[in-house]
Amino acid sequence: MPSNALWLRADQLSSVSPTVLDWLFDEGSLTRRLTALADGAFRVEPLLEGWQTLRDDECQGLDVPPGSSGWVREVYLHGHDRPWVFARSVAARSALEGSGFDLALLGTRSLGELLFSDSAFERGPIEVCRYPAAGLPAEVRAEGLWGRRSRFSRGALGVLVAEVFLPSLWDQAGIADV
Repeated sequence: MPSNALWLRADQLSSVSPTVLDWLFDEGSLTRRLTALADGAFRVEPLLEGWQTLRDDECQGLDVPPGSSGWVREVYLHGHDRPWVFARSVAARSALEGSGFDLALLGTRSLGELLFSDSAFERGPIEVCRYPAAGLPAEVRAEGLWGRRSRFSRGALGVLVAEVFLPSLWDQAGIADV
């Protein structure tokens, strides 16, 4: 994603419906919320995993120097076999190595569920933006989709999790005023 994405806190937003705000700033597990909405028909589809140079906004969110290397994991979160959320999670190599936290072993498991089940992780503030289309997979690429991100920290390890809410989720949730 281009580094010019403008990540905002709740108090910096205006003219966003309360229903959308509830989804964007819900501090609970998105995996659990999606699983409930899907009546259990939820799954994770890994798209990409590996070491990459992190984007500028990711480096800033992790408090690491620009151009840092990190582990990148991109997935779809599906409900009823439809992609509802595109998620991109990153952790700096410098913090990940030696942390005992191996993102490469997740496979089709939800990272969010893992983070929420480990009480050593603390969640930072949620920030939102209209996610740039260039940062999305081609099959769901669209301008103006809401995205959110937050940093989960355990000691020196930071994992930045960004989630982009796709139109199919809003359809399933019956939300039209996005």
